[in-house]
Amino acid sequence: MSAVLASNAPTRDAGEARDPGVDLSDVQGNILRGYRKKRVRHLTAQVIDAREARAWIAAIVGPDRALAPEITDAAHWGKQPPDVCFNLGITFTGLQALGLPDATTSTFPEAYREGMAARATKVGDWDNSAPACWQPWFQSADAVHFIVSLHADTAALLDDFEKSLVAGLAGRAFKVCGRNDGAFFNGDEVHFGYRDNISQPRFANISPPGKYDDQPTAPLGTVLLGYPTALEQLTWTLPDPPVLGRNGAFNAFRVLEQDVVAFEKYLDDAAGQLLDSPLAGELLPAGYDGDGSPSARLAAMREVVAAKMLGRWRNGTPLALSPRTPSPGQPVSDTDYDYIDDAAGLRCPIGSHTRRVNPRNARIVQRVANHTRRLIRRGIPYGPPYDPANPDANDGVERGLLGSFICADLSAQFEAIQYDWINLGLQDPRITGSNDPMLGANEGDAGWFDVPTAKGTIRLRGVPRLVRTRGGAYTFLPSISALRWIGAQKV
Repeated sequence: MSAVLASNAPTRDAGEARDPGVDLSDVQGNILRGYRKKRVRHLTAQVIDAREARAWIAAIVGPDRALAPEITDAAHWGKQPPDVCFNLGITFTGLQALGLPDATTSTFPEAYREGMAARATKVGDWDNSAPACWQPWFQSADAVHFIVSLHADTAALLDDFEKSLVAGLAGRAFKVCGRNDGAFFNGDEVHFGYRDNISQPRFANISPPGKYDDQPTAPLGTVLLGYPTALEQLTWTLPDPPVLGRNGAFNAFRVLEQDVVAFEKYLDDAAGQLLDSPLAGELLPAGYDGDGSPSARLAAMREVVAAKMLGRWRNGTPLALSPRTPSPGQPVSDTDYDYIDDAAGLRCPIGSHTRRVNPRNARIVQRVANHTRRLIRRGIPYGPPYDPANPDANDGVERGLLGSFICADLSAQFEAIQYDWINLGLQDPRITGSNDPMLGANEGDAGWFDVPTAKGTIRLRGVPRLVRTRGGAYTFLPSISALRWIGAQKV
């Protein structure tokens, strides 16, 4: 990781008091505040003319809309975003393709310079998730220069915007090599049937009250370069010149296929394992009043398994606040909870997905890491919803999530979560050696997941790999000032 000491860096819980202000008009719009559009299109593009590409970048932050559309920043749209929100991520090879000098590009962090494909083993991308199995436009990693992201409420708006985009200066600057379209369905539901987009870091004077996680306010350096971080006396090094880095962020863009057929089958298998245990009564939902039939008991236990694996019931209710029912008698917060008083994982298993990736204040081996690896997550499903009434129609259909994992340091945040927490379980000796039951690189018979109860622990075996990577890239999301600087280069 690349870092320097900073005399004004805050302690872990002092972000709100010490964070300097940020000029939102200099930050790309989807970093600190989500758009909440119903559809997205990510265009993977390759630079074909460096001079024209720099001219196009100058145009998207310039005043002439006849040359190019305006990139969306965090200040222009306020309560009502534009009909189409437009953002740009640039890979390391993209910076090189733009003609930026080695003296500048070499000052970016190693993880970004090497790229996602080269660091596949650090994030669990092996076997059928390896880069050789990715979508064609991601397989030649050196050819991925831009990811142009468009957000809108209708497919027609996306189509019209893309046509106008490539018909102008952009058409001479780069070529579109691939498209990844996504769309929300059933509100915030994702393909495994869970409610998503619940928990995000809060930033002082930026995050709307009541819409973000009730955890300690995150310093701006959690996601933006040039600001104090949650690590005492440490801030991330800015590229040279500093204008190129300040107010920018890194993005691990991922195309993640979700195997819903395997997931539903595993819920049956795991529920059967639990029902066969003498501890089954410790797990069935509180007030369970099924008809006593095997099918009713199986259906109830399937939902217990789904909740234990994720750390939330499928409706979003956290196990930490309601461990025995998805519908408690009184409203509970989606975000105001902790694991500090659940050391044994009786309410929320230590190995569950939400607890692995965000341990909150729970006691973990890497104690300093509790709040230092937070990410901004922007995700939207792709592919048709799973049809439980017609299981045969779901086989062979690809569906999944288009995810952006935004941070200030790819190695210390995104990769550390993927490697240490998701695929090794290093935060607690009781789960070390197991993988995340939802995102982990599980290998069939070798995959296991522990479900603790007050009378003992049941180990579920045979956890399959439920998510595989179909493509992705490490990009940099430059500030408006940085884009202006890039566009002005004469190289």
